[in-house]
Amino acid sequence: MGKSMRLYWGYIAVAALIVAWTQRWSLPIVVALSVAVSAYASFQVPVWCGAVNRDGKTYCRNNAYGILMGCRNRQHRWQKLKMIVLRSKAGDFSRAVFPTATEKFNAFLAVGGLLSAIAAVIVPVMTGG
Repeated sequence: MGKSMRLYWGYIAVAALIVAWTQRWSLPIVVALSVAVSAYASFQVPVWCGAVNRDGKTYCRNNAYGILMGCRNRQHRWQKLKMIVLRSKAGDFSRAVFPTATEKFNAFLAVGGLLSAIAAVIVPVMTGG
């Protein structure tokens, strides 16, 4: 139970974030939950590595943590981050970072968490609340 809780705590944070938005919790709580969800999906969620192998055609299937980080191979650790900045083809980047539906869902969580944090700051300013 402890290991699974340590690996998947971010999904509990997603549920809490949804409740926070629907129940209109205070701004600091919504921002903290939003940042926690984004950080979890980007750097801690258990996924496949997805970095390009040496043959240039296949992708690594080792276990990794976070959609932006690689596996235990030193070359793979920063390859996905470098592809964001120095990518030659957008298709290579999307196949490496989002190889399966699980990674696409986790990327959605990361982007949703960032948008939630931005909205939590902007909405009260725009509405005067």
